Amino acid sequence: MKIIEKQIISKNPKKKPEDGIVITDNFIAVIDGSTSKASERVSRWYSNGRLCMKVISRFIRKAPADITIDAFLKGVTQAVRRKYSSKRIDFYAQHPEERITASCIIYSRLQRQLWIIGDCQCLVGKTGCADSEYEFFDNPKPYESIVAKARADKARQLLSSGEATVESLLHDDVARKSVIPMMLESMKRQNIDYAVVDGFKIPRQKVKVFTFDFESWTIVLASDGYPLLRPTLAQSEAALAEQRAKDPLNIGANPSAPFVATKAFSEGFTSFDDRTYIRFTI
Repeated sequence: MKIIEKQIISKNPKKKPEDGIVITDNFIAVIDGSTSKASERVSRWYSNGRLCMKVISRFIRKAPADITIDAFLKGVTQAVRRKYSSKRIDFYAQHPEERITASCIIYSRLQRQLWIIGDCQCLVGKTGCADSEYEFFDNPKPYESIVAKARADKARQLLSSGEATVESLLHDDVARKSVIPMMLESMKRQNIDYAVVDGFKIPRQKVKVFTFDFESWTIVLASDGYPLLRPTLAQSEAALAEQRAKDPLNIGANPSAPFVATKAFSEGFTSFDDRTYIRFTI
């Protein structure tokens, strides 16, 4: 495995990111800690998303080189579960929105497999292929697009009625606040309708696995902070900058910027989400 380029940037320049990268002799991974909607922190030191990212990172670094996907899912779940107080397990079982949660995408050198647990994304192509020949894969939450559309509809309604301006929504995204109940409701289905790492059993059928032959491949792994993933970091950053310029609210403002999200490019932030990118060859 040869690293070509990598980057992590926090959405909030005043805080550490909830995203992470792991690089070992046997694994390369991108981990996306989920923005917490919980009423309390599990740790006094970290946000819930960053804590989950840290736990997963440590697990990958110590994992056996030949670990299988099934053993990985079991082991990483146990590692996260140990962060919960035993007295609170029943509470977390009933309230998924209170759990520490992350998505991750991992390449295993010995298995020659890519594992996608949750809403991370990747590009894969034969080394030296044209940009157009890369294939894109992700594993999105099934309700994300519904929530994003509801937020976009609310934002457009506020703009058209004169109740808000683009600038006011970038400062205080009341459209996002309006869909928080929908987001919390959808989280009740995590590790049922979609996979995440949260200390509870991960449904194997919701995890995507790709096996590579022994030819040379170039792989890009990224968190969902890149709305338009491209074969190089510079191209991905340019696409992100273009999105911000055309539609800073991420509401599908015009045909050339159809992307919608549950967050805007908030005032003072570097982007609408933490973003992580790594490109490497195998």
